[in-house]
Amino acid sequence: MEKRHITSAISQLFGKFASKEFPKWFQVIVNQSYVSLMGLDMSEFQSPSSYKSLNALFTRRLNKDREFSKDPKDFIAPCDSWVSELGPIRDDYALQIKGMRYKCSDLIGNKFSDKEKNIIRDGEFINFYLSPKDYHRYHMPTDAKILKAVHIPGKFYPVNVPSLKKKLNLFVENERVVIFCETMQGKKFYMVLVSALNVGVMKVSFDPRIQTNASATTPQVYEFENLTLKKGEDFGCFEMGSTIVLLAQKDMFADIHIEQNEHIKYAQTIGHLKL
Repeated sequence: MEKRHITSAISQLFGKFASKEFPKWFQVIVNQSYVSLMGLDMSEFQSPSSYKSLNALFTRRLNKDREFSKDPKDFIAPCDSWVSELGPIRDDYALQIKGMRYKCSDLIGNKFSDKEKNIIRDGEFINFYLSPKDYHRYHMPTDAKILKAVHIPGKFYPVNVPSLKKKLNLFVENERVVIFCETMQGKKFYMVLVSALNVGVMKVSFDPRIQTNASATTPQVYEFENLTLKKGEDFGCFEMGSTIVLLAQKDMFADIHIEQNEHIKYAQTIGHLKL
């Protein structure tokens, strides 16, 4: 059995601290210090002092859900994030960051068939990086059926820009949850939740069996029938910042109108599906 990496232990230790509910006076200091240090915009959320733990602050929910287009062709951003890379998938390769590429089939892992992997050949990818100051919950970018999810245990390397530039195959080595989806138009795409240092847990609300940064050392497969999530539906969160990689089937999009280095917000329309 493969031993767990030291980054897992560090992330678990930080997770214990973040989840601990300290006495009210001290928790207020911790929360306010984090908000000030990271420059969090709390205008859409409760007061920092109202959260009973640092983790509760990390995984905060919006006071009021944002409005988004109900047009079925409009594909919305799944999270608040910085677009670190995007573009075409070429010969099974996508970019981790400029000059650093990886194989999509390696990212998806060996619990998907060749047929399932080949669906995204010559498709498109988008990397959404959530910094520690971002809203950490993720939402469905379109109405979609959830076909399958695979939890792949791994390491917890940081996913910030300096780390992306120096660590080859960082996304492939880190722990991740690969979610295989199908749009209402019959096109398929993957949403890959990638862990990072101090991201002790990635929550997937539609299946509580998926337990990340836990005891599992081999991939776990979860298959679904008749599970559909609506556009905008909250389906989980990172406990700290991290990355979502979107891998889309060829011709799923009519267009994508965001650019590399753009900061985007959950609920904004970032592209259009082909109907």
